[in-house]
Amino acid sequence: MSRIAKNPVTIPSGVECNIAGDIASIKGPKGEISHKIHQLVEVKKDENILSFSAKDESTNAKALSGTTRAIINNMVTGVSTGFEKKLTIIGVGYRAAVQGKNLNLTLGFSHPVNFPIPAGITIETPSQTEVVIKGIDKQRVGQVASEIRAYRPPEPYKGKGVRYTDEHVVRKEAKKK
Repeated sequence: MSRIAKNPVTIPSGVECNIAGDIASIKGPKGEISHKIHQLVEVKKDENILSFSAKDESTNAKALSGTTRAIINNMVTGVSTGFEKKLTIIGVGYRAAVQGKNLNLTLGFSHPVNFPIPAGITIETPSQTEVVIKGIDKQRVGQVASEIRAYRPPEPYKGKGVRYTDEHVVRKEAKKK
């Protein structure tokens, strides 16, 4: 069995968890999110503890039980505290600003880049070179951060571009004569 699936998920106070058939819905102060549980995974709820197990001994069922546990744990964390990713923009003239439902990026192209903010995600720009992405779904927050970074990933010579705040970019040395 998956070692991750052996750890139970504790539901904090203020968070409701309903498991109806194969749908797990979690509701908390930040919002509500649901997930379809795979048919090979069994979820048991005892008061404020969720436990996960595989329905049979197949390798796929064991792997899915650990995956389901991780997804449900992220859902509980998301509706109680939320997730956030921070991006830093480095480069002369590179900047970001939120205008309405769009994130406007100036990244050295001949045109500005307008990124539509998806539903369920909030984007803030505390300064012109910082972007903070927040939401309750860990996968969507990471996906949005990845899409914004993909417009201008950091290049290895001067380090210009969009990077995660905690990302370390390995720098290359310029050509020698």
